[in-house]
Amino acid sequence: MPAATKDQIQERITEALVGFGADRDQIKPEADWESIDVDSLDLVELAQIIEEEYGVKMKEEDMKDLKTVGDAVNFVAERAN
Repeated sequence: MPAATKDQIQERITEALVGFGADRDQIKPEADWESIDVDSLDLVELAQIIEEEYGVKMKEEDMKDLKTVGDAVNFVAERAN
């Protein structure tokens, strides 16, 4: 399986967030979770998607440190592959 690029990870996270009800136009690396109406339950589901697709486990303490979409993308990109 080829390595996922940061752009691919960004797109997959964006797709998931849109599925949770976030507005695609508002999903930018600097966007924080509250500004795109993503709550803690959505983040748990996002963590499951990330683990299933990239094999990256996100612990509760990791999730507390991820404040923006860009933080999540970087977290996955650094640990995937």
